[in-house]
Amino acid sequence: MMKKYILPVFLAVLMGFSSCSEDFLTVQPTASQEAGGTATEGAILSNLGSAYKVLLFDSYADFNYNSVPLLSDLRSDDIFKGGGDAGDQRPLYLLSQFNVNPNETPAGLWNIYYSGLSRCNNVLEACDNAVGVDEAKLNQFRAEARFLRAYYVHWLWKFWGNIPYFEQDLPAPYFARQFTADEVYNEIIDDVNFAIEGDKLPMQTTAANDGRATKAAAMMLKARIVMYQKDQSKYAEVLADMEAIHASGAFELVDFASIWDREGEFGPGSIFEANHLPEGKDWGAAWTGYGTNLPAFISPNGLNGADNLSGEDFYKGGWGFGPVRPDLVGIYEEGDERLAASINQFSEGTYTPRFQDTGYFMAKYAARKEYNDAPYGQDLNFENNVRIFRYAETLLNAAELMVIHGVAPAGSLTAQECLDLVRTRAGVDPIAATAENIKLERRREFVGEGMRFWDLVRWGDTNLLTESIPAYSSERTWNDDMKYLAIPQSEIDKTEGEFKLVQNKGYN
Repeated sequence: MMKKYILPVFLAVLMGFSSCSEDFLTVQPTASQEAGGTATEGAILSNLGSAYKVLLFDSYADFNYNSVPLLSDLRSDDIFKGGGDAGDQRPLYLLSQFNVNPNETPAGLWNIYYSGLSRCNNVLEACDNAVGVDEAKLNQFRAEARFLRAYYVHWLWKFWGNIPYFEQDLPAPYFARQFTADEVYNEIIDDVNFAIEGDKLPMQTTAANDGRATKAAAMMLKARIVMYQKDQSKYAEVLADMEAIHASGAFELVDFASIWDREGEFGPGSIFEANHLPEGKDWGAAWTGYGTNLPAFISPNGLNGADNLSGEDFYKGGWGFGPVRPDLVGIYEEGDERLAASINQFSEGTYTPRFQDTGYFMAKYAARKEYNDAPYGQDLNFENNVRIFRYAETLLNAAELMVIHGVAPAGSLTAQECLDLVRTRAGVDPIAATAENIKLERRREFVGEGMRFWDLVRWGDTNLLTESIPAYSSERTWNDDMKYLAIPQSEIDKTEGEFKLVQNKGYN
């Protein structure tokens, strides 16, 4: 089956509303919108398409290799940094060692997600100035924009906590008030609640609209932010959302290995994905194109085409970053089908070992043959979709809320049923739905998807992050100030007066 080479239909249609001299996903609104003028449906959709496109930027974020799953996992106990040496992409090594500083921090993510915030604001302004647009459509467009705004801001909130926030165009000199992390949380909650309430969004899309926001995606985002905030007052709401997703019948667990190839994109186990296409990005154009660099980044260097130890022969080489820690293999039980689909091991001599090499590599987003036919910038243009929310997370969220946080179920779904469903699909026997087992199951299920670090922080299990492993050049000590990264010094230097950014605690 060939990769779907068009964006979701609603984006492709935008070409009919755009000047032929402009990319239809351009960040720039029309001149009339800049002046606060009226907006047609086409103008709103043009802005909305621009807001969605930010989902495709994070693997080469403003000329930085800042893939969110990778940057999240680098601070976990699942992978090492890898690459050529400690100085190869040095900020990533510092990140993995809890040693970032204001001048070496993932500034690419800061820039793209603020671009996302601004683009979503443009959509909402256009909706406010709409003419001749059906109210139901406007509510849908607003809900999509507010979901996307919440998604982009929630990453800024998770990585930096205390950040500037704004919902309208900023007047010169373009400064905004710095919110506390708790204030930002409240703003995100308002956005996701708007997207969830009523029937503005469907629970699941039709195939023609794959990649667009849904009520289920908004519910999953709310679960992540509420559980990370440890906001017990909203746990019952989140559990009810998880039960609603399950009861809808719109999603199901599928063969685990099938999720990660092109045929598995937008499958019944997927709730929200970033739809990457093998085209458009180039080394000097970090704000264009549709592909992802993550597969090249995490695949073994100099792979000579030999089968991996599971017998597959469809992987290709890359740069050797993100080697999997050796002890991670041991968390899987015999017969667990997730092991081979999550972790690759290649025979000695079939690739070139690099810094912190362990012999194990992440498999879900690994570089695959024939997944990249871009005429230029090939390492930036793999087509592997990033699976942002999956149905398995719905079930494991529900199990955790019931068992670890003591939330009473509102329906017939039980924690044991949730855990059994996930494990049966993985080919392993049922086990008791205890707190320890639910935590371990999340780790097995989400290797390489950027979940582990955030789970450890919200569970208070950060003692697992302090380590001394000289053989792998990893010496790090966790303290609670490290929950948030250093705000980029370049951003602080741009501000002044009452809007002067205050650096996060521990980085002055």
